[in-house]
Amino acid sequence: MAVKIKLKRLGMIRNAQYRIVVADSRTKRDGRAIEEIGLYHPKENPSRIEVNAERAAYWLGVGAQPTEPVLKLLKLTGDWQKYKGEPAPAPMKVAEPAPDRHAVYEAAAKEALSGGDTGSVATTPKKAKKKEEAEAPAETQAEGEA
Repeated sequence: MAVKIKLKRLGMIRNAQYRIVVADSRTKRDGRAIEEIGLYHPKENPSRIEVNAERAAYWLGVGAQPTEPVLKLLKLTGDWQKYKGEPAPAPMKVAEPAPDRHAVYEAAAKEALSGGDTGSVATTPKKAKKKEEAEAPAETQAEGEA
């Protein structure tokens, strides 16, 4: 039985999410899989790629053939180089963790209660600015007459 490591598509229209699966080469793209060994979310920035390195090495060792997209993913994660005995690639970019919403909310509430002026709120109306601009040309005309 020929075994392939391929991508199984999940998600919605225009929001593709993939699972990296080991399946018989004759099964459908989204058909029954022998084992799921990772996931790939291309829409996230940077793309989320998770591969169970142990299981990938096992399946490659017993002769499973990766498809072209999976081969590229395995090269990005360094699992292909580890299997072939080549030097490892540069580390992948990892998304920085999202800030804790509760902590951000508490900090903003403290700031508002303490009365700290951040300067982000406009204190002077726009009309006052226009009056100052109107006075400035009048002063220059008065200087020109004198």
